[in-house]
Amino acid sequence: MRFSNILFTAASLSTASAFAPTSSFSRPSFTTSTFLQMAETKLTQDELKKMVGYKSVDDYVKSGMVVGLGTGSTAYFAVERLGQLLKDGTLTDIVAIPTSIRTKEQAEELKIPLVTLDTHSKLDVAIDGADEVDPDLNLVKGGGGALLREKMVEVCADKFIVIVDESKLTDGLGPGFPIPVEITPFCHEHTLRTVAALASCEGCKPVLRMGSSSSNAVDGDEIAVTDNGNYIVDLHFEEPIKDAVKMAAEIKGTVGVVDHGLFCGMTTAVIIAGADGISVKE
Repeated sequence: MRFSNILFTAASLSTASAFAPTSSFSRPSFTTSTFLQMAETKLTQDELKKMVGYKSVDDYVKSGMVVGLGTGSTAYFAVERLGQLLKDGTLTDIVAIPTSIRTKEQAEELKIPLVTLDTHSKLDVAIDGADEVDPDLNLVKGGGGALLREKMVEVCADKFIVIVDESKLTDGLGPGFPIPVEITPFCHEHTLRTVAALASCEGCKPVLRMGSSSSNAVDGDEIAVTDNGNYIVDLHFEEPIKDAVKMAAEIKGTVGVVDHGLFCGMTTAVIIAGADGISVKE
């Protein structure tokens, strides 16, 4: 695993692409003083997300590629950047596969050519955010409810690039963000209990997601339904998960489970935005 730190200096000009370009979508130019000013200014979380979203496309997407488009507030900026570079001609001959209905709608608005796994089962790169990242680059994803489509697309990519701000880094998965599990509506309470009783899930509190499937906060009285017509159970932990890989296998092997939000052994690189600049962990 390799970790490189890229500070806001004139040598790190690729970080300039993390800011919205001009109306003509030309790449902006930054001076050393600009970077120093950025370093001295506390950036908002949205600005950090934009930085890594733009950088992921600038660094990993080339003309002629098949690109997986993630879902969520950070992936939004990667989709935005891809649309900009296609519009200004910097990138050509790109086709993309969205991982949710809302990402599909955003891509269509930006006139990004879309395909599906039915016609393109091999992707060059997929870009997406994460809810948690551990030191081994295992992830928790699915806070936005798109975990099944995200995993189906991202597992087919030669490179899976994860984009986060430093608040998503953790020493152990679980306590900082619940593990989402997508289950079938049929006998969902039985499946919820079965998952919670797994040895690897000991100590978890299973909570059926209510309201919108795109948030694990209760925001409605009806059971949340995913784009695939399924339900989500969020597993809350007070202690770090002891063995994420084992838990992933046990949950996946449970009848009634469609998939889960543990993404283990899939990550190529994580682009991290923090107060001191952008770093890349591989």
